[in-house]
Amino acid sequence: MDTYADLVFVGGRVVTVDADFSVASALAVTGGVIAAVGGRDDVAPLIGPGTRVIDLRGATLLPGINDSHLHGCAYGTATPPLSLDLGHPAVSSLADVADSVRDAVARAARGQWITGHGWDTGYLAECAADPSRLPSRHDLDAVSPDHPVVLYSFSGHATWVNSKALELIGVDRHTVAPPGGAVVKDDSGEPTGLLHEGAQALVQNALPPLSRRERADAVRSTLATLARLGITSYTEPGLGPGGDGIMRGALGTETLDVYRELLADGELTARVGVLLLPTGMASTAEEFARALTALDEAGYTRTTDPRRLAVHGVKVFADGIVPNKTAWMSEPYVGGGCGSLCVGGETDAERTAEINAMIRHAHAAGHQLGVHVTGDRGNDTVADAFAAAVAEHPRDDARHYIIHGDFLTAHAMKVLAAHDFGVNMNPTIKWTVADMEEDFVGAERAAYAWPYRDAVDAGVRVASGSDAPVTHPDWRQGVATMVLRESKAAGRVSGPEQRIGLAEAIRTYTIEAAWQDFADDWKGSLEPGKVADLCVLDGDLLGADPRDIPGMPVVLTVVDGRIVHDALRD
Repeated sequence: MDTYADLVFVGGRVVTVDADFSVASALAVTGGVIAAVGGRDDVAPLIGPGTRVIDLRGATLLPGINDSHLHGCAYGTATPPLSLDLGHPAVSSLADVADSVRDAVARAARGQWITGHGWDTGYLAECAADPSRLPSRHDLDAVSPDHPVVLYSFSGHATWVNSKALELIGVDRHTVAPPGGAVVKDDSGEPTGLLHEGAQALVQNALPPLSRRERADAVRSTLATLARLGITSYTEPGLGPGGDGIMRGALGTETLDVYRELLADGELTARVGVLLLPTGMASTAEEFARALTALDEAGYTRTTDPRRLAVHGVKVFADGIVPNKTAWMSEPYVGGGCGSLCVGGETDAERTAEINAMIRHAHAAGHQLGVHVTGDRGNDTVADAFAAAVAEHPRDDARHYIIHGDFLTAHAMKVLAAHDFGVNMNPTIKWTVADMEEDFVGAERAAYAWPYRDAVDAGVRVASGSDAPVTHPDWRQGVATMVLRESKAAGRVSGPEQRIGLAEAIRTYTIEAAWQDFADDWKGSLEPGKVADLCVLDGDLLGADPRDIPGMPVVLTVVDGRIVHDALRD
């Protein structure tokens, strides 16, 4: 035998995720590529003196998991030690948040900014008991009168600050929020300390930007976490000048430079796809076109190793999110209002024209588009804009997709399927917010949110992502949620008619995510000739109770034939 395998797996369930979702029992890897898939007899001739043979003992071997919407640098900056963990269950009340801030102040240098991430009113006892009770600067002032405090919500669409931070950024009762944003004020007209959507830039622009070292350390931290979870690929959805003012620049252009350096130094232990973010919320089509042209001319659309770090296209924000009532809905929210598109323009018609122009420009320039849109009216608008752009500038295999698609309509699904466009949904967000969304959109619409079953049945390409740091990037919980549609807090079923099967759920994290990356011909399934990106899950995934899936340990992760996480030898 001229070439023996480097790795051989036997004695398990090899879930190939091929066209037939066939299951084998053995697999061999040679030189970073899958050499054979089948039974023990198929791999035995490839076993040589240097081959590591792994007896799976009934464990499940999967394609490496592809989290197709994950803010890698931002996730690293949003987790300890770079930031306070304010998510559930780390905190469960406003009082807990205050205690965490008090402890941080005791450790901080004079005048140092205190940052935290992950608060969610649905899991803060005082807010859950009284939906009108929102976080306030007064909750923080007593524990941090002299240190500015900036606390990011789990969604990334709201920021909570104290009075010192408001003073430093110059926000008071006279401040007018930028277009598409809101400075929340109390009955007397004073800022409460909550900033929504585009108004968050008011504090972001006052924070010292992350250093190059801090960015690199944040990405390294994320890569280590992802390796332990079996995640071998992810999409970094939005790096560019539009992200310079978000999370201290974690989504800025300099972060892409950091990724390039990590690639050159051999430290990129996952494959990364990137969407550029030319502008943020509330920009005009003219501003967007000018910024995108500048990125093209500066060479940010090119990379040296596109299988490890690829710039696929651009991201556009079309609307906001349901908990802030900024998603563009066709029917009013509970309490009134329908939200709107968040681009420039004074009327719905003007804003629709702007988003159409942005999409048309990026498509004509040859880019893939990922558009953040959540409301049903917003989804229809974006899907139609995709179709119009392709009709005006015909192009094969554009692979545009809607990001989130919470309230994707039958019309939008029909348009997406007809043009082979996709949607990137978020099951771990569904799991997180299912219990609170009824307060905003009522029971029927809340149950429908993230309509996986309808989208799959309509023939839409459906990929799944965590949107970390919005949620922890745990695909196992995502799979369980797609199958069960159970909520995090109460465990109740939300929209059982939108459940999908286990095989369909696994596809959204593997081959369909690879399709989004223009890579389904070389990754995303376990077939000879494809790259050896692998995830080994202890136990029989296909036979497990779905409620047990989140607790099944990942024991081995392989990227390009290289082991990056190995609990089998620990």
